[in-house]
Amino acid sequence: MTSPLSFAVLGPVRAWRGRSEIDLGTRQQRLIIALLLARAGAAVSVAEFVDLLWESDPPPSAVNVVHRHIGTLRRRFEPGLPTRAAGSVLIRDGGQYRLRVEQESLDLLRFRGLVADAGACSGERAVELYRQALALWRDRCASGLHAGGRTHPEFVAVDGERFAAVRAATDAALRAGCVHVVLPAIRLAAEYEPLDEALQARLLRALAADGRRAEALAAYADIEHRLSDELGIQPGAVLRAARDSLLDHDAPVPAGAEPPAQLPADHPYFTGRADVMAAAQALLAGDQRTTALVIDGMPGVGKTTLAVHLSHRLAARYPDGQLHADLRGFDSGNAVMTPAEALRGFLWSLGVAPAAIPAELHAQAGLYRSILAERRMLILLDNCRDWDQIRHLLPGTGGSLVIATSRRRITGVAGSAGAHPLHLDLLTDAEARELLARRLGDVVAADPAAVGEIIARCGRLPLALALVATRSVGRPGLSLPAVVGELAAADGRLAGFGDAHADLEAIFSWSYRALTPEAARLFRLLPLHPAGELSTQAAAALAGVPARSARGLLAELGAQMLVRPGEGRWRMHDLLRAYATELGEDLDAAAERDAAVERVYDFYELSAYAAHLLLLPQVPLPEPEPSGRGVIGREFTGRDDAMAWFAAEQRVLTDVVARAQGRGRPRAAWRIALAMQNFFQDTAQFRQWAAVVGAGLAATGDDPAARALLHRSFAGACYFLADLDGGLSHLQQAGAIFDRLGLRTEQGHVENNIAEIRLDQRCYGEAMRHAEAARTLFHAEGNVRGATTALLAMARAQGWLGRHAAALGMFVQAQRQFEAIGDLHGVGTTQAWLAHTYSMIDDLPHALAVWQQAIDTFRGAGAAHHTAEVLVAVGDFHAGRGDAVRAGQAWREALAELHGTDSPMARRIRDRLARLR
Repeated sequence: MTSPLSFAVLGPVRAWRGRSEIDLGTRQQRLIIALLLARAGAAVSVAEFVDLLWESDPPPSAVNVVHRHIGTLRRRFEPGLPTRAAGSVLIRDGGQYRLRVEQESLDLLRFRGLVADAGACSGERAVELYRQALALWRDRCASGLHAGGRTHPEFVAVDGERFAAVRAATDAALRAGCVHVVLPAIRLAAEYEPLDEALQARLLRALAADGRRAEALAAYADIEHRLSDELGIQPGAVLRAARDSLLDHDAPVPAGAEPPAQLPADHPYFTGRADVMAAAQALLAGDQRTTALVIDGMPGVGKTTLAVHLSHRLAARYPDGQLHADLRGFDSGNAVMTPAEALRGFLWSLGVAPAAIPAELHAQAGLYRSILAERRMLILLDNCRDWDQIRHLLPGTGGSLVIATSRRRITGVAGSAGAHPLHLDLLTDAEARELLARRLGDVVAADPAAVGEIIARCGRLPLALALVATRSVGRPGLSLPAVVGELAAADGRLAGFGDAHADLEAIFSWSYRALTPEAARLFRLLPLHPAGELSTQAAAALAGVPARSARGLLAELGAQMLVRPGEGRWRMHDLLRAYATELGEDLDAAAERDAAVERVYDFYELSAYAAHLLLLPQVPLPEPEPSGRGVIGREFTGRDDAMAWFAAEQRVLTDVVARAQGRGRPRAAWRIALAMQNFFQDTAQFRQWAAVVGAGLAATGDDPAARALLHRSFAGACYFLADLDGGLSHLQQAGAIFDRLGLRTEQGHVENNIAEIRLDQRCYGEAMRHAEAARTLFHAEGNVRGATTALLAMARAQGWLGRHAAALGMFVQAQRQFEAIGDLHGVGTTQAWLAHTYSMIDDLPHALAVWQQAIDTFRGAGAAHHTAEVLVAVGDFHAGRGDAVRAGQAWREALAELHGTDSPMARRIRDRLARLR
């Protein structure tokens, strides 16, 4: 049975029989096929072929030449066809010819069918159909065949169909709120037609809808310059209207792109503070440059309550949403949130993909400020430590506002343009009475003397007054003198947090004694958790109770002793934490407190193991032994859930790694460090990866296998930090240990890693030897994935050594093996290197086709970083051939994959584009 023919004209003209590509011959023959394909089965006259091939002054033999070309092409499509036979593919129809094609055999017909289907439906389904249609385009119609600046009208008409589809796709995506689906196609079309104002206007609106207002404004400036320079005209009404919509900061957020709304709930009993509220309003009204209000005051004075209330009062002025972070500035040790950690959370909330967030602090801050420059947002920063912690979190320009709180006056605020300090003092007597009246009702007015005594014992501190009021509500028949008596009799203490303004120990002990014994025990154990904030599951492990029981106990504590910064997470005020620490040291045996810490370590070790499996590590950790204390790890629903857990618990896990050895739990330290490797790699936190693995390495002690695993992980961090020599050193140490222990699979991974570094160092012979050694080890152990990875490294080395035929065979074999085991990352990587090898031997059609396969594979796997890497390679290839247009196109598409970040790769791409200009 003859294999079916298929054709492509939406880009370079190509034809295949089955999977084998057909050589279409000379340029004139390719032009003939291009015109036939552009007609999509309709007839083309011989006169049109003559005009196509010679433009002017055709030779006397022109018609005969056309007939000879047609005969040659017939035999290419139907090998063995006798001379002068009519054939069944390229058919003569009187003085005309036509190519017999079906919809599935020609990309142009498939494109038209998808566009028609998209026009017949709406919403996201229409957008997806448009995306599929536009994905069929590889370049202009019949690209590479135009000469002398002349393009045949038939090809121009087909290009016009593409641009019409782009305009329709943009309109549909804007209506459906999913413009990101077709944004790459819009960008490419706009680059092809830089003077098409309708198309450029849609690009501006699409960029704005995708949250890229600054990029849209820059694009408008470029269009305006082009129109002036090349045509001597100004932008028309449609383009100006699109520009004006960018400048309207009050324009509604596009459907499907809801702004973040992270403000905690306003306090229902907020009262007083009229002077500070008025001062804040005056600053905002009097200084249009105001970018930050920093509220300082003593612990418990109500800074957070005021900041939240003020934020809710101002929220309507900031239509692009609100962000919130507790910076934990006065927590102990590593618990303090770093600016990088805060920025990463904000960037995620603003729609930046984790893989696109830069690794360096200055780059994160630059991306954050660039996004805020386009928006009017309110940012609430609670519990700030100092100026260094918050300066990177302030907007640079634009209409956003930061409201921050701190226990102490932050040096640097007054000297920063647009930032103003606000001091919060104790409540006045009248405000304190109003607070109690709002909570306790008429009973306050009935006994002003008792109220005065309560206020005095609470020192007018809002936190203390709130605790008294919460404890008193709902106690039938309670008199205020009785409350005063209970406060006087309380013998709570707060060593180290004594305050001249209030007897907080009495307030806290009074609330503590109202707890059930189980809740009181958990209250005393909570300070043993490594961080100030913990999840319900971690609290269950700490107390050694089921999660359901822990949830009930936390709800009891939450009524007056805890706050909930997020769903399923709990936090204790610092003063209460200090009080709980003293109670625990006094009332609980050391053995019980130690057992609680051990259970927490078990929980994080088991949970980190379960989470890391879902990140598909190349070398999974061995399964840990079950906890001897009855603890079970957290369960996860999938990769996204695991990544979110690592992000939420990163600070806690890092602290556990640092502390575990000191508590006699070195195994937990190094296992958690290894479990975090893929999370750090996927979020580009390479320095944090090195730091945590370094701490884990220090905890391995006399365990050689663990030490080797940590050395290998450390090598990975070094590799991504471009410290190849350091990575090689760690791998050599790991390899020596694995060899001594007879762990062949682990040794194979080390050999593969060394081969990777040697390839980067251009030591191709050594890379080949290490990859061959790895493959031998993996074959012996039956490890297909490892052996295939080694084969890929061998193929790369062969290619760099000039042995291209051998390399191509190895790449094809590696791709098939990766496909067999479902390893998309391996498939995409192999395709990228296969395409590179084709480019080295100047096989342009194969190189471009396989590069596109690699791009499609990585996009299908959601690997934006790897997609961008392939597009950079494509751009480099075109640049090396002197094709600046295609190079720029590929590099811009790569930059779009990175979502405008300031990562090292993005900076390299921008450098390439700058040199191109």
